[in-house]
Amino acid sequence: MKLSKHSSPSDSSSTRISTVPQPDQHSALLLVDLQNDFFPGGALAVPEANSLIPLINAYIKHFSRQGWPILATRDWHPANHSSFTEQLGPWPVHGVQGSRGAQFHSDLVLPPGMLVISKGTDPKKDSRSGFDGTSLADRLEDLNVLTLYVLGLPTEHCVKHTVLDGCQRGLRVVLLTDATKGSDLQQDVSPPVLQEMTDAGAHLANSRDIGIPASFR
Repeated sequence: MKLSKHSSPSDSSSTRISTVPQPDQHSALLLVDLQNDFFPGGALAVPEANSLIPLINAYIKHFSRQGWPILATRDWHPANHSSFTEQLGPWPVHGVQGSRGAQFHSDLVLPPGMLVISKGTDPKKDSRSGFDGTSLADRLEDLNVLTLYVLGLPTEHCVKHTVLDGCQRGLRVVLLTDATKGSDLQQDVSPPVLQEMTDAGAHLANSRDIGIPASFR
């Protein structure tokens, strides 16, 4: 549901729940950059991101049981990527192809055959969106996906840009706010960032809104 400027992402009224898009056979779950480098101990760690893992696994379990597709993006940078500080870029070395930091967190229960979309493979280009320079749009079209449910790390960077690109491409995009964290410990999900996404047409939802059983959470 696109929220108005006066709406809150924590609003759990029956009206809001009734208008949240519900996943179906034309839906997919997209996991954004759930790699070691974005969890505590990693090069670009999101504070307390480990706390999201049980709920992320619940989302994965819910979509898997229904047979709905699950995809994951990952930073997959060459060692000399232009975005790294060593190359005068803004970011510390992270998501290097084949490194431990680029691996998905070991506590995630990832489904067999999950489609993995590698981004940032061009050493001269910093790609923050999962759609930028990847096959993600083609894979979603192949799967006949109309609604994309997005979660991951960090909210204000790769998650936001992936959501915005998905909306621009005509997908109905739902950001799962309870399985997303930002880099700022004091403000997990910045209201201006959320507003930017909802203004682009994104919907906001949580696990209760889309009917994930409490036993999964």
